[in-house]
Amino acid sequence: MRELAGKGAFVTGAASGIGLAMATAFAREGMKVMLADIENGALDKAVAGLRATGANAHGIVCDVADPASVDGAAQASFLALGNIHIVCNNAGVAAGGGLERISVDDWRWVVDVNLMGVVHGIRSFLPHIRKHGEGGHFVNTASMAGMNAGLGLSPYSATKFAVVSISEGLWAQLKPLGIGVSVLCPSYVRTRIGDSGRNRPEHYGPTRRHDPASIEAAIVAEIGRRIEAGLDPATVAAQVLAAIREQRLYVFTHPGMRAEVEERFSAILAAMDAVSD
Repeated sequence: MRELAGKGAFVTGAASGIGLAMATAFAREGMKVMLADIENGALDKAVAGLRATGANAHGIVCDVADPASVDGAAQASFLALGNIHIVCNNAGVAAGGGLERISVDDWRWVVDVNLMGVVHGIRSFLPHIRKHGEGGHFVNTASMAGMNAGLGLSPYSATKFAVVSISEGLWAQLKPLGIGVSVLCPSYVRTRIGDSGRNRPEHYGPTRRHDPASIEAAIVAEIGRRIEAGLDPATVAAQVLAAIREQRLYVFTHPGMRAEVEERFSAILAAMDAVSD
């Protein structure tokens, strides 16, 4: 999709970070934008900020882990904006701990948001985009953690690998229909994902607090420092815009991560070569 003006976009996790940056970039291109987020107050502030610039922006409270909530947000988008062309399945959370201390509730929460949230977004919007026949594009937010499992046993990495796989498969199936797919794989970006527990629903249990003297606490603190020093979300949004226009599947934001990916791919190729020998 090269001409974006006048078209509709739906973005989850849009009250802050990468989601808000993408919504802002779309609005600057003259798109009509629906911002979806679970955090009501932050969502209202984000929508008001965009409208102050003259953007055609709307907001809808949406829990991407709940398929009915996503369906409702989709219907609200169609009513407010008309046809939707770009869908950004961006909402994401992080939780975990040491190998033996990741709770089942942690797994369920991260899987429900990071993985099933993408599934629900595709399910709710794909029939609509196919029906209007004007083309479209899905942007699914994964991570470099979906390319290299450096985090070890982690719900976050597991879900991001799954989002990469879904996006690759969807890209092949939708390309003949004129619908594009991109999978966004950033490294550290200045977002609030480190504080995602603030939006954790009660039915997933409480967010576990790490002992300040533990290795887990040190790791969380280091990740937080890297996020604070990370890439500006606006830079990521600009790269997403370019990928949409150029119909690129992969969106990598940190070229310095190439070595980590090469190490993994080299190991895979070496194992295959060993079998063929």
